[in-house]
Amino acid sequence: MPTDPAGPPIGNILLVGCGKMGGALLGGWIEQGIAPQNITIIEPNETALPGAMPAEIGVCAALDELSDDYRPQTVLFAVKPQIMADVAPPYARFADGAVFVSIAAGKTITNFEEMLGSDAAIIRIMPNTPAAIRRGISVACANASVSDAARDRVSCMLGAVGELAWIEDENLMDAVTAVSGSGPAYVFLLAECMAAAGIKAGLPEELAIALARATVSGSGELIRQSVETVGTLRQNVTSPGGTTEAALGVLMADDGLQKLMDTAIAAAAKRSEELAS
Repeated sequence: MPTDPAGPPIGNILLVGCGKMGGALLGGWIEQGIAPQNITIIEPNETALPGAMPAEIGVCAALDELSDDYRPQTVLFAVKPQIMADVAPPYARFADGAVFVSIAAGKTITNFEEMLGSDAAIIRIMPNTPAAIRRGISVACANASVSDAARDRVSCMLGAVGELAWIEDENLMDAVTAVSGSGPAYVFLLAECMAAAGIKAGLPEELAIALARATVSGSGELIRQSVETVGTLRQNVTSPGGTTEAALGVLMADDGLQKLMDTAIAAAAKRSEELAS
């Protein structure tokens, strides 16, 4: 069984779906040093596959193309939650020996136990798109059938694309999805809105976009590297009676950004909960 240089034995990985998130995970595994010949992809859409990947990686358009004696240690579902009920059930053939991992929003461990068997080892994970640059954060929750070895293996696999936190209360996953799973879109929207406001204030479009992108990405890197709280970082930029304070008076008003964010997070969490049905 292959071993990652910095982690536990990994074994055979079966990646079901290779869209943006599946591709990000695949890239992280390759960079981490997981043996390509131990990775197999099930992806019916050939155009979804990464343009350049090791030739040793197995690619199949459908499950029935795998050999009868193929045995994965990990089956990772990276398909949309809306089609999971059609995709997942046939993989129950691997329930004896494999851990099933899902990164689909909203789909609960109970959903997968119904599709794959009540004794199946299942881990539900919510990653986010910065995994594409190995700066993601994922949150994982496992059922009682998952062994410590399987947890370690999956921790190593997800660690290839960023940070990983484990929780015991699956009910928290809807809020996790709303905050970090969907969260990158909120940050991208912030950059869009800043650029649009800059254009309205008279800046050339190209300059406004460049300023917004660099400011958002640079501030994010400052958060990552700083030991100070984000509140302190905000205060460090805010001079009494200055321009920043004038802007924050709007953003921090009772009907400002916090109220909008509370409403947005609640809407995303509700939708995550609805996807379970």
